[in-house]
Amino acid sequence: MSGGRTRYVDYRVSLAYVGTVLRYIGVTPLFPLVLALYYGEDPLPFLATSVVMVGVGTLLEGTDSGEELARREAFLLVSLAWLVVPVFGTTPYLVAGTGTVAGPVNALFESMSGFTTTGATVLGEISVDRHGHAMLMWRQLTQWLGGMGILVLMVAILPKLSVGGAQVISEESPGLALEKLTPRIQETARALWGIYAGFTVLAAVVYYALHHLGVAPNMDLYNAVAHALTTMPTGGFSPEARSVEAFSPVVQWAFVPFMVVAGTNFALFWYVLRGEPRRLTDNVEFRSYLLAMAAFGVVVTGVLYLGVGLAETPANVGAIPGELEDSLRQGVFQVVAVVTTTGYASMDVNTWDASAQTVLLFAYFLGGSAGSAAGSVKIVRWVLAKRAIGRSLFTAVHPEAVKAIRLDGSVVDDDTIRDVFVFIVVFLGLFAVSTVVLYVDSFRTPEVTLTGLDAMSVAIATLGNVGPGFGVVGPMGSFEPFSNAAKLYMVFLMWIGRLEVLSVLVVLTPAFWQR
Repeated sequence: MSGGRTRYVDYRVSLAYVGTVLRYIGVTPLFPLVLALYYGEDPLPFLATSVVMVGVGTLLEGTDSGEELARREAFLLVSLAWLVVPVFGTTPYLVAGTGTVAGPVNALFESMSGFTTTGATVLGEISVDRHGHAMLMWRQLTQWLGGMGILVLMVAILPKLSVGGAQVISEESPGLALEKLTPRIQETARALWGIYAGFTVLAAVVYYALHHLGVAPNMDLYNAVAHALTTMPTGGFSPEARSVEAFSPVVQWAFVPFMVVAGTNFALFWYVLRGEPRRLTDNVEFRSYLLAMAAFGVVVTGVLYLGVGLAETPANVGAIPGELEDSLRQGVFQVVAVVTTTGYASMDVNTWDASAQTVLLFAYFLGGSAGSAAGSVKIVRWVLAKRAIGRSLFTAVHPEAVKAIRLDGSVVDDDTIRDVFVFIVVFLGLFAVSTVVLYVDSFRTPEVTLTGLDAMSVAIATLGNVGPGFGVVGPMGSFEPFSNAAKLYMVFLMWIGRLEVLSVLVVLTPAFWQR
């Protein structure tokens, strides 16, 4: 290289670990393969996926240089793994060759949306008759694998990733820093995945129990498992074309607590299980998280109840205004689904007017807790930003004062505060640029008509890993009409959004590759 600089990153180590990840993920298509055999559907797409993933993964493992996984290699591993796995996750869609996901760009969009738990879809018509039980379950499974983190899973099951595992989990897990729950990082990874899997099973049991109680006739075992697999990772994919609107009000209420759990720091549940429930109830971020959802829920419920938040169309007359339970359920459900970035829908928010949609748009930027499966900015960053601003105002009046910023009794250092503001500025800047890019691109596509509010919702829905937006990409709509260039750009947004933007951008800088 010029200027006497030499390559500093041992990319072969990262590639070898990516191969290991791909080889182990290659086992997971066997689940939809079994479903395909059970329902009499074609098992070839899943058999081919398993063979390809295991084969390519084995080849990549052969690039190992034998060196340890250092900090830069960990950065590269995380970025590559979250790109390579979704690329190979397109295989079932491409082999099946059915519907709008049969093309490579749409298949990549659907796969990236799945693994990053975004929940945006290009399936214009979601139905078992068109895509099959097994194929739709593969969509659900991709979100479950991505929810707690595919590399956290690898650390949990692979002893060799224990070395450097803390750095890997820290870069993959959403939030400010990894909380090491046990002396060994592998045990921490197992604890997190165990809690995650446990809540998934509980959700499936509760959903299916409602079916047996006669209050959810269409929540059969398939639907119960499918929705549990996308509730806990805050993914939002559904085998039902109209999402959770397809189920009874009782079922919709049952989803809410599980979405709240999915957006909560899973480490707090570890303390609860160890007999320390106050670690949950006293946690500032958790309380702020609940308060934010309650505040937005009250506002949205109010505008729906009064009727001012509904568009004036014949279909909406008398649909919600004056109906307290309906207004409360729709308001609370949609706010919780957006704040936790789950992206389910209990009704089509395109039937809301701009005032209600604008309120909901602000909720897109909140995000759940650090250490959860949720996306977007995260509540803890907003809490720290508020306290940092408060300190600045205080010291402006009292310049000689020394005022520390604390979180749950611990002092937060200035480097962390700086990182919080850097992230927020970069995130909001990228959102603004993406809004303009996607809005301008929509003029090249006759099938896509976006208002300014719609364009903002598309940008934050993909960058924040929320899923649906407004307009053509509403919860009952599809991202399929966008141009291939726009969809590839949104694939990029989903990728960097899942890894909290900076983890990917640092790999793309020249300084990363040089001494």
